[in-house]
Amino acid sequence: MSKSGREIELKLELETTAQDALKRAGSIDGFTASRAVNKTLQSIYFDTPDQALRKAKISLRVRKSGNSWVQTVKLGTGVMGGLSSPVEAEHPVKGRALDFSVIEDPCVHDRLLEIIGDAPLSECFETVMKRTVRNLTRDGDGTFIELAFDSGNILAGSGSQPLTELEMELKSGPSLALFEAARALLKDIPFRFSPYSKAERGYRFAEGSAPAERAPYFAEEVTFESGITTEHAFRDVLRSCLTQISENRLAVLSSDDPEGPHQLRVGLRRLRSAFRLFRPILNPATMAPLDQMAKIIATEAGSLRDLDVLVDEIVTPLVAKAPATLSFDALLENLNASRDQCTRTTLTDHLKSEEVNGFLLDLAAYTEGRGWLDPENFGQTQLLAQPVETHAGDALAKQWKKVLRYGKRLEELTVAERHEMRKAMKKMRYGIEFFGCLYPKDTVKPFLKRMKKLQDIFGYLNDVAMAEQLPVKCKVIGANALATNQAIGFVIGWHEAQCQTMWQHAKGYWEATRETPKFWT
Repeated sequence: MSKSGREIELKLELETTAQDALKRAGSIDGFTASRAVNKTLQSIYFDTPDQALRKAKISLRVRKSGNSWVQTVKLGTGVMGGLSSPVEAEHPVKGRALDFSVIEDPCVHDRLLEIIGDAPLSECFETVMKRTVRNLTRDGDGTFIELAFDSGNILAGSGSQPLTELEMELKSGPSLALFEAARALLKDIPFRFSPYSKAERGYRFAEGSAPAERAPYFAEEVTFESGITTEHAFRDVLRSCLTQISENRLAVLSSDDPEGPHQLRVGLRRLRSAFRLFRPILNPATMAPLDQMAKIIATEAGSLRDLDVLVDEIVTPLVAKAPATLSFDALLENLNASRDQCTRTTLTDHLKSEEVNGFLLDLAAYTEGRGWLDPENFGQTQLLAQPVETHAGDALAKQWKKVLRYGKRLEELTVAERHEMRKAMKKMRYGIEFFGCLYPKDTVKPFLKRMKKLQDIFGYLNDVAMAEQLPVKCKVIGANALATNQAIGFVIGWHEAQCQTMWQHAKGYWEATRETPKFWT
């Protein structure tokens, strides 16, 4: 049976044991679930020698299910936040070979021939998957979703690579139903938004690329196409933030690497900064719950990050600088115990919760479902449609005024106000990273360079202010109390001396930053 049209899929990765458990799950809140049906799928993917189809985001395959073969062409195979919405043309064929004569959609047929040209097609790789299918339906809105639990291998040459994935394809109903169903199905099971289609995974394996590890994830540079609207720019920024947050959630859960919680907090701060920089175009009612949950998780990640900095950057480096008569053993033991037994546990327990799963899926739904629309804001349509260059200049100018308000009183700032200035500068820096691609690099670089140096100084001052709280946070009693207090005294004294010098640098860097031409004006 032939079919043609646009499909909408949500692709998620789970641990194999978790996926096996979900296959056997009974009822799913809010949906009616069918019994599971199992099948084996063998898919062979084709391309030209120079991978013209891959470059054009087209996949071409034939798939065997039982004794039947089906040829499928997908146009627009990119995956964003786990969501894929290609145009699909699917037709029965007689065997493993391709047959373009069966393609009924002339647009698909012509586009395929345009990309291939005279180049030969050959088999690139194949996948062999065991698929368990369950159907979800919901009364009232016509929702019909096919759950496909895939487990198998990618085969290329003589090698193979395991692949486990959950595909949720919307057959009918509102697109947001995919995220609602995922939330009801997964509950507190950690997941990953699949970054690639099966075709792209196959290409990467055939090229020798290793599967992505759950390592700390650094946000990629945000770039906008020329003439992009403010709305589409905001969507692209959200996608960047969502990827950084969701990837580092898994990094924190799978490793004690201190970079994981740091990058998780950065991703959450970038998200909250984006909400503020794009505030004029947003519906505050839909933004507020996401912003509040991001703040909660960022605070938990920040507590762990602060202890990582205290241990690794504030206290430990001074062990070699201190007099031999001082002992840091009890101090470090206390800090490490607090970090591992309390702070890390609080964060990881929350990251494994149904609440955080819901936050990630709600953020994805907000991003891909235009959750920022405000039916009561009649001027919003014009703001959304304006070129992002117009919005960027206004947003950066507004944020710079907030920084400037503190900078004018730099000599008088209290410790708390220095912290607020530091946060204002962070938001300014994130804004520059979001919008910097819109301006000539040689005008952005000087300002950003000075901002980073100023931020580094304020960051160190904040770390030292945190170290000054050690007598309250790190109370050791008994035989080790004296040694601990002496070590704390040395740490505070040493870093406060450094602060005096650093603060003089801060004044100079602030003047240099203030006098640097503002590229957005």
